[in-house]
Amino acid sequence: MKEAVEIGKNPAAEPNLPDLMAEVARGDTEAFATLYDVVAGPVLGIVRRVVRDGAQSEEVAQEVLIEVWRTAARYRPERGSVTNWVLTLAHQRAVDRVRSVEASAAREQRAALLYRTPEFDEVTEQVEARLEHEQVRRCLRTLTELQRQSVTLAYYRGLTYREVAELLSLPLGTVKTRLRDGLIRLRDCLGVAA
Repeated sequence: MKEAVEIGKNPAAEPNLPDLMAEVARGDTEAFATLYDVVAGPVLGIVRRVVRDGAQSEEVAQEVLIEVWRTAARYRPERGSVTNWVLTLAHQRAVDRVRSVEASAAREQRAALLYRTPEFDEVTEQVEARLEHEQVRRCLRTLTELQRQSVTLAYYRGLTYREVAELLSLPLGTVKTRLRDGLIRLRDCLGVAA
């Protein structure tokens, strides 16, 4: 009669992980190599699921395995299996890496906002505004007195055509004509396209 064969597992070859951890805690490099072979794959797998970046996952997995080597004496069998202890370390380290990367990105973004150059140069804007105001004043001086008064009252004081006519004691049609003529002369003086 034939014996049943388990595919993918060799029960006789399974190392006793708590004994390996005890030997690793005493500094046995061969025991660590055996432990490494057993846990490196699962460690990398859990780290990849959390970190989601291949290069960083490998780096974190390496840090975890170094931590296992350095802190093997802290392992307590009564608290859980070796695999769970190692994978808990891996998960914690992976989460720490993700938080660190996110915090770093947030810091860089805040710093970039602080040092961001404005979309416009305030000094240039102020100079241009002053030059435009001066050009408008110069062009207003080219108008007749009635045109200048009409434009000033209508556009700088916000009066209606009727209010300008009443204030200047002129017919409404005259004020409208003077305003139209004054605005045409201003447009020509300022070089604005019609």
